Amino acid sequence: QVQLVESGGGLVQAGGSLRLSCAASGRTLSSYVMGWFRQAPGKEREFVAGLSWTGGNKDYGDSVKGRFTVASDIPKNTVYLQMNNLKPEDTAVYYCAAGWVAGRSEGYYGYWGQGTQVTVSS
Repeated sequence: QVQLVESGGGLVQAGGSLRLSCAASGRTLSSYVMGWFRQAPGKEREFVAGLSWTGGNKDYGDSVKGRFTVASDIPKNTVYLQMNNLKPEDTAVYYCAAGWVAGRSEGYYGYWGQGTQVTVSS
């Protein structure tokens, strides 16, 4: 079993930057893939970014390519989402997830954090 805790959300102006962290504990993550999803009120949960726990196989949703980067820090058991040039449309609750098959579907991920709110003002 894996426990995930997100942090780093907050309020930021359009064009600004924010860095989210996901601290993992429990079973070793060497065979896992990690993903970031987001969900705005009234909308479906959306894939943002993903990577293997070891740092490879990085993938990004179309709406964030070129602005967001994802990385893992194995000694700290932490995965990060660096968000640059934020837009109001990025406003959502952001969730960290762990799964066993790389992909953009929620169904590939069995462990989820509680979420952290990101609000981008115009």
